[in-house]
Amino acid sequence: MNAPDTPEEPLTCARCGRTTETLPLTWTFSVEDDRRVYFCEDCSRTNLRAIEGRLDSSWW
Repeated sequence: MNAPDTPEEPLTCARCGRTTETLPLTWTFSVEDDRRVYFCEDCSRTNLRAIEGRLDSSWW
């Protein structure tokens, strides 16, 4: 049984579609429309300013 904050597996990056079986420490997530959206390390680094500005991923 998953803990409440443990995501379903496999995870998929909402930006590029990369998948992983476990949540790496380098991935980020945001809450958009009351659901968690995950981003891989490369997409997170590329869009860091937009993420820190709390823009929804649809803006970047």
